[in-house]
Amino acid sequence: MLKIGVPSKGRLMEKTFDWFGARGVAMARTGNEREYSGAVEGVGGVELVLLSAGEIPRELAAGRIHLGVTGSDLVRDKLAGWQNQVSEWARLGFGHADLVIAVPAAWIDVDTLDDLDAAAAAFRARHGFRLRIATKYHRLVRDHLTRNGVADYALVDSQGATEGTVKNLTAEAIADITSTGETLRANHLKILSDGPIHQSQATLYAAHNAEWGGPERSALAGLAASLGLPLPVF
Repeated sequence: MLKIGVPSKGRLMEKTFDWFGARGVAMARTGNEREYSGAVEGVGGVELVLLSAGEIPRELAAGRIHLGVTGSDLVRDKLAGWQNQVSEWARLGFGHADLVIAVPAAWIDVDTLDDLDAAAAAFRARHGFRLRIATKYHRLVRDHLTRNGVADYALVDSQGATEGTVKNLTAEAIADITSTGETLRANHLKILSDGPIHQSQATLYAAHNAEWGGPERSALAGLAASLGLPLPVF
């Protein structure tokens, strides 16, 4: 049986169901709201697995699901060398958000990554410890800062309300996902002008390490035909 992981709740689940439904593959959650079970109609040999969006990259990498829909930011951050573990099959055109670095709006001299690098060096010289950047996207942020030569910083883990860490004095800057920037502005933060670290959207992935036997490949071919997509390249 071909297993496809889909976000278990919220707009990502609804939009995913709509995307597949518009292509003749009906997905629905079954049971009550506390049961994570679902059904697929319109194509044979496919089982729906409802997971949190953050779990889907891990399950794809482990080969416990064959296909999965999740944000491209999560795959890139959670899976080292993600291209060797999953194939990007289709970008779904919803769930858009940018991973950005934001600093206090009062930092009038900090507008770019070069400015942030200088500010971080000055901060360490003045305070004796590194400038803290709160984020839950450690791999993406670290790689981005390294590529751009930013040093003298420390990443601080934040799994929620990242925008409030600067006000709460647990970080000096943040790196987080935003769609409109309104929450950042409400917390007196501004986005660096260099552009986002990553522009994320909901994406359909295929797992390299899943069991791709005859029944699974047959179901994949049927699903690809229904969706109007070429077969994914492993």
